[in-house]
Amino acid sequence: MSTPFPPAPFPLARPRRLRASPWIRRLVAETTLTPADLVWPLIVHDGPEDEQPVPSMPGVSRLSPKAAARAAVRARDLGIPAVALFPNVSTVAKDGVGTGATDPDGLVPDCIRAIKDAAPEVGVITDVALDCYTDHGHDGVLEDGRILNDATLERLAEQAFIHAHAGADIVAPSDMMDGRIQAVREALEANSFQDTLILSYAAKYASAFYGPYRDAVGSARALTGDKKTYQMDFANSDEALKEVAMDLAEGADMVMVKPGLLYLDIVQRVAETFRVPTFAYQVSGEYAMMKAAIANGWLDEDRAILESLTAFKRAGGAAVLTYFAPRAAELLGG
Repeated sequence: MSTPFPPAPFPLARPRRLRASPWIRRLVAETTLTPADLVWPLIVHDGPEDEQPVPSMPGVSRLSPKAAARAAVRARDLGIPAVALFPNVSTVAKDGVGTGATDPDGLVPDCIRAIKDAAPEVGVITDVALDCYTDHGHDGVLEDGRILNDATLERLAEQAFIHAHAGADIVAPSDMMDGRIQAVREALEANSFQDTLILSYAAKYASAFYGPYRDAVGSARALTGDKKTYQMDFANSDEALKEVAMDLAEGADMVMVKPGLLYLDIVQRVAETFRVPTFAYQVSGEYAMMKAAIANGWLDEDRAILESLTAFKRAGGAAVLTYFAPRAAELLGG
């Protein structure tokens, strides 16, 4: 990228002058990361324990509704504006169509209500997808080895309505079915939830970096095959712009790029092309890699957290979903 004018030659120009002290580095920083840029993903579960550690994600635990409410209070106190809920259901019978996803008294609605009672100021984002509730681990209705797109839309629209009715502020379809944003928006409008926001996982890639998350929510063992017929090919970039354009046209308020660190080029292209709030997800595999390197003494944890999260902001991300959110907020003075 060319500069607006040719820089003065050395020794007239000494760029190190602007790096000499912490105060001047802060003063001229081009990118600023704050707790308000963070969303804290919470893995919630219906088991008896308040907290259940996830072995593949050191420092992350599955939380009961009460524990999730306490986490939301902590988020509020740290200046983190929103939490995102992802369920692990072990006491619900799973089936081919994810019936448990539309239970108005299920785990996610219980968590929404608990959080809104404890910390109403904190935004609640819910994952709209069927994979945690199906016996095959896919994000849609499975028939004869195929994911049925249109049949899945009906299930997702009902799930989104259930979440909105329980008090969710943002519903976030993460399934990558064609037309699901329109289906969800129409369901919300028809049921007087026109103010409920939609965060679309518009550019979600079929990535190898979701493994620890699938372990955390309990879908890994059930998953048959892969998700390449509906999640995007990691070789593609232009396709992401098409997906985002379609979802915005269907009524999405914000869009997501997932995974995050490996797809910063996509974050940048989406943010610059559409000028809409563009979220990115520092996914479980990225988190687990960093935690492993930290545990081995190969990375300084606090420095790595802030550097990696600032990269999202530098690329144009409006917000970052990250399991590091509470520690990052502490470091940032939340």
